[in-house]
Amino acid sequence: MQAITEKISSLYSSCFFTQPSKISKLPQSGGDRQYFRIYGAESSVIATVNANLQENETFFYFSAHFKSLNFNVPEIYAISEDKTIYLQSDFGDITLLNVIEQKGKTPEVYELLKQSLKKLAHLQINGGLNLDYNQCITSKEFGTQAIFSDLLYFKYYFLDTLKIPYDKEKLIRDFDALSHSLSITDYSCFMYRDFQSRNIMVQNENVFFIDYQGGMKGALQYDVASFLWQAKAELSDEWKTSLVAYYMDCVDQINGKPLDRIHFINQYNGYVLIRLLQVLGAYGFRGIFERKAHFLVSIPLALKNLQNFLNQVKLGVQMPEFERLLTLIGSEDMIARFDNIKATALTPLLVSINSFSYIKTGYPKDTTSNGGGYVFDCRGILNPGRLDEYKSLTGRDKPVIDFLEQQTEMPNFINNVYNLVDITLADYIKRGFTSLTINFGCTGGQHRSVYAADALARHLRNKFNVKIDLHHIEQNISEKKG
Repeated sequence: MQAITEKISSLYSSCFFTQPSKISKLPQSGGDRQYFRIYGAESSVIATVNANLQENETFFYFSAHFKSLNFNVPEIYAISEDKTIYLQSDFGDITLLNVIEQKGKTPEVYELLKQSLKKLAHLQINGGLNLDYNQCITSKEFGTQAIFSDLLYFKYYFLDTLKIPYDKEKLIRDFDALSHSLSITDYSCFMYRDFQSRNIMVQNENVFFIDYQGGMKGALQYDVASFLWQAKAELSDEWKTSLVAYYMDCVDQINGKPLDRIHFINQYNGYVLIRLLQVLGAYGFRGIFERKAHFLVSIPLALKNLQNFLNQVKLGVQMPEFERLLTLIGSEDMIARFDNIKATALTPLLVSINSFSYIKTGYPKDTTSNGGGYVFDCRGILNPGRLDEYKSLTGRDKPVIDFLEQQTEMPNFINNVYNLVDITLADYIKRGFTSLTINFGCTGGQHRSVYAADALARHLRNKFNVKIDLHHIEQNISEKKG
């Protein structure tokens, strides 16, 4: 980590002719890119570290092209010689998804959605002019082959994990029919590919676009479908309908002629389905195969989104085997299979979570009638207590939290704890158990164990709705939650 920050500092200094006052690692997203915020005397910039050179080259080219047309995208300030590190504009930490989740379905949010769609239409149509699609990472065009690949991605990483019997030849035939139908379009412009509220930053009531390096030539409808049907945004059907109409008005104005709206909506519905399935494939890969808790939790939301779509729309393509499988996947039984088990008044599981010191007090005594439980040793994580600036702090203080999350293996450690404990929690709730004890120990019971205990308490409370009895023994802190 120190080697990376030194390279970032050197690149910043060569660009701005001054030393950064501070460099902080930002939480990592679903990909492999690492982000750092670099603080200067008056403002900050974002440093991105990415070993995928082809992806970087595409992002540099798209950014320069879109910036030259005054679109709200990052400006690239500096690029390292090996092109693995680059500095770009800092649009802050607030995404459009954050605003939607915090403020709900308000007029302010609706206006931000409209602004996003209007800027999207200009980016797709005007930004797509004179764009060299040879610079794309993979395919230059989202045509029949790319659509078919998305369907196979869904098949391999989600559908096949469900163990539902199906006729492979008939399903492939249906995939081919849908791919061919959607590839026949008159609207081939720039396709963002991952246009969702998480990739839209909000700053001073303006929206800014990031993470468009996966873009290619394609249909206008795909990005609109991605945006309006994002599961976590949970937009109402009324808003979806009105916002699609607004987007089509924007396209009419830019093109100077009206769209064939019936054809546009028919294609749009097909791309909604493609996007929903592509998301399920991604959640299946990240959640079912890689066992990342965040993605597993998202699967029920994505399935409910698919169910809602299937209840509203009839596609004009004959796909009997595929439609049969979609009905099964969008059923209440399938959603319940992935939905989180929650504790209720009839299953009042109490989870006791303790942080302790191996040196001072040793293992906490289990006072429950259940016995057993877990003891996790945090001493394999780099100890903040060895550094003078953290010695008087605890795992609840932000500087220590930042250190553990950004400069140690704590994120991997705690994610593996989540995966292990989740199995037990789900089973205990089903069987009506009333208690479970989980302990985290470190050298002094001050930093690592305190952080881990707090993190697990939040995770279990949010995911399973269980009651938490939290004790930081060395800090003499006791809290009950739920």
